[in-house]
Amino acid sequence: MGLRIETILNELAAPLSMRLVAGRAGLAREISVPDLNRPGLALSGFLDYFPADRLQVMGKTEVTFWNSLKAPVRSERLQEIVARRKPAGFVMSHGMGAPRDLLDACEKAGVAVLGTTVATTKIVSELTLYLEEKLAPSITIHASLVDVFGVGILLMGESGIGKSECALALVDKGHRLTADDVVEIRRTPDKSLMGAGVRQLRHHMEIRGLGIVDIHNLFGARAVRGSKLVDLVIMLVPWEPGMPYDRTGLEEKTHTILDVAVPMHVLPVKPGRNLAVLVETAAMNWRLKQMGVNTAEKLEEAVSQRIAGEGAAKEPLVRPHRRRRHER
Repeated sequence: MGLRIETILNELAAPLSMRLVAGRAGLAREISVPDLNRPGLALSGFLDYFPADRLQVMGKTEVTFWNSLKAPVRSERLQEIVARRKPAGFVMSHGMGAPRDLLDACEKAGVAVLGTTVATTKIVSELTLYLEEKLAPSITIHASLVDVFGVGILLMGESGIGKSECALALVDKGHRLTADDVVEIRRTPDKSLMGAGVRQLRHHMEIRGLGIVDIHNLFGARAVRGSKLVDLVIMLVPWEPGMPYDRTGLEEKTHTILDVAVPMHVLPVKPGRNLAVLVETAAMNWRLKQMGVNTAEKLEEAVSQRIAGEGAAKEPLVRPHRRRRHER
């Protein structure tokens, strides 16, 4: 999956005052890595390693050094760096004007040159965060994502099991909807999962018998949010008599998405079960565990200690000495 230079320009034009300076043909190129490069060493002639697949950020230091070089040296370097290596693009920071020979070489080679008035340190930071988010591994799954007491809960299960109805009940109880039916999940650099709705369906919900409803318009801004970290997976399954469902909470289950293991509970669904209350309880229990309180383990430990204590009380510490037959 790649990201077009044109997309970067369009989305960062306002927040980072980014504009196209030269090389319009290079806007169609794509980058697939979130890393940036400061090409100081390449400009000085060291080209044993030059990451051409990255955006090249040039600030005051690079431009000042480049202007200090003689014309023949600059021409030779441009031939090697721009014409032969064809980097993904250049970003001129701090409002620095790009040297004319660099602009001509990039225009000829089809390499985009972007300019911004933002300081070099800030543009590197902001651009890295932007690229890491846009280029993060992602997947689209059939589920509902809700924010319950600050816990991101992904409701999963087969079609028609009741995910949307459960999410709607949670919204009615004051919780927030992030996405329904189609959830786009991205893996962040710190190995977390960030979920959001696709743009066309965001904050809309399909309820069988009612049709499409707009949660934002029905319940207000408090009932929705744009994105949420996935903390817990609730897998809804049909109730099957005789199935050994977890009744103690001692069994730790996980569900893996994009190579990230997320804690999971399996909730059997049948008439009469209040799924919204169960999901709320699961969220509060997850928060307790994050604070180091595991109710199931504490109860098991208390029961084990009680059993051990009762066993010790029944067993005397010193056995009475048996009387010999002639002493009776």
